[in-house]
Amino acid sequence: MSGHTGDAGPVEVEPMPGYLDLITRASTVMLGAWRDCNHCGLELSKRTLLDNANITLTEITLFFFCAFLWTQVRRGLTQCLFQPLAQWCRLLPKDAAKMPESAWKLVFYTMSWSYSTYLLFFTSYSFFHDPPSIFYNWKSGMSVPTDIAIAYLIQGSFYGHSIYATVYMDAWRKDSAVMVVHHIITLALISFSYAFRFHNGGILVLFLHDINDIQLEFTKLNIYLKSRGEGYHLLNDVLSNMGSVSFSITWFWFRLYWFPLKVLYATCVSSLQSVPNFPFYFFFSTLLLALLLMNIYWFLVRRTHRCLNSNPKSIYGQCLFLS
Repeated sequence: MSGHTGDAGPVEVEPMPGYLDLITRASTVMLGAWRDCNHCGLELSKRTLLDNANITLTEITLFFFCAFLWTQVRRGLTQCLFQPLAQWCRLLPKDAAKMPESAWKLVFYTMSWSYSTYLLFFTSYSFFHDPPSIFYNWKSGMSVPTDIAIAYLIQGSFYGHSIYATVYMDAWRKDSAVMVVHHIITLALISFSYAFRFHNGGILVLFLHDINDIQLEFTKLNIYLKSRGEGYHLLNDVLSNMGSVSFSITWFWFRLYWFPLKVLYATCVSSLQSVPNFPFYFFFSTLLLALLLMNIYWFLVRRTHRCLNSNPKSIYGQCLFLS
């Protein structure tokens, strides 16, 4: 299988590395880059930011318009579809209050992940099969392809909407304040990756993370539905268990296997091969490494804590971040 670097001609696609390759080569390359960086510091960071950030007023306007539009679409779906559906299913009051939120997120994440899947597997982009290609022909201020710009507009405006929605539309939970912080950080990462033209890698990151949100909301909905009408519904119980099992499998496969060995390796190692003076090397490498550590934490520590403190009679699916 071969890839293409544009002006450089076709090249052999590098096989996906293993965990040991990631640790040894990434650490070696990063330490070498740090030793060779004679002028790293705050002044260089500020100059790099000013010289390379590219977001237009039109793009900012579209962001706010679409964030407002998501809010109105969610409000309309909640009032016209999700709340009547919860009443028709005769959900328990506490479940009926949370069901519209999960239904909305399931609809959005299914749509956004499907679009990312289309970009990666049904177009000419080879980012998934050839991760180093995300840096081929990279230039500061390069134009963003329209189809990728649309994906960024969808995701960025959704998280802008989510900051407002968590405070004013969602059922308030113990971790809602943390979720607001999460949405702000996510929006900042999306904005920086777009402004600094790390958009190719961003599409791959979104694809590898959104699938878990689909399974999470699907599992939540079936937990709510299994007790509808003051009865017990086996099908929804089985579906919630299937959803939680697939959630665990894909969390490991997408976030703890593909994400570090494709995205993190490409950013830490392959980026400097294509762009020797990549101006945001340490910035994006550090952020992606932090994201990997958070994924490991959520998978091991938080999941175990929830399971150990849950009712022994509760289903397995309730051990998976289900508030």
